[in-house]
Amino acid sequence: MALSRARIVSSTLLRSLYRAPTHAFYSSSNGEIEAVTRKMPSRAAQSMMNEMFTLDISSQIGSCMPLAMMRIGTLIHNIELRPGQGGKLVRAAGTVAKILTEPSTQSSRFCEVKLPSGRKKSIDTRCRATIGQVSNPEHGTKKLRKAGQSRWLGRRPVVRGVAMNPVDHPHGGGEGRSKSSGSWGRGSRTPWGKPTKGGYKTGPLKKRK
Repeated sequence: MALSRARIVSSTLLRSLYRAPTHAFYSSSNGEIEAVTRKMPSRAAQSMMNEMFTLDISSQIGSCMPLAMMRIGTLIHNIELRPGQGGKLVRAAGTVAKILTEPSTQSSRFCEVKLPSGRKKSIDTRCRATIGQVSNPEHGTKKLRKAGQSRWLGRRPVVRGVAMNPVDHPHGGGEGRSKSSGSWGRGSRTPWGKPTKGGYKTGPLKKRK
């Protein structure tokens, strides 16, 4: 509430400063002082607007606050899914999300956010996010020069199961690239021999409600 009040006060003060005329005093030929009203120069008004804009905490890059305190069209990252849970969405290098609906409306507790994938998601306005874009946007376009550079990053090579022997992987052996003819005609298996693909569930199953 305090942030919203400060934002309203700063915006109203900015409008009054931008619209308020300035008075210049001149002495006429008969010695009387006359007041002439002139509009503020555009350059001075622009500098004052920029100064007021920087005073508004909801427009500063790096500010972390609930979505309810932000404006529509704000670019954000590190978004919470539940209030107080911590940032979960839009954390990769160079990613950014955008607020599509006004978060401070009293009719709805949720606001619509456009994720980097293009998907639109409704998020609770009590969830916090950080204003701005994640740094290093060129991360996804960087190419590795040689295989050793991948090893420098701690990534080990991955060998296909069909290229192994039957003792090393359930897909190993056989003639050609066949997953079924290698190890006694069985279908697709994990490296530990459990059925996979074809609808088999290998991970922990969700509890039925």
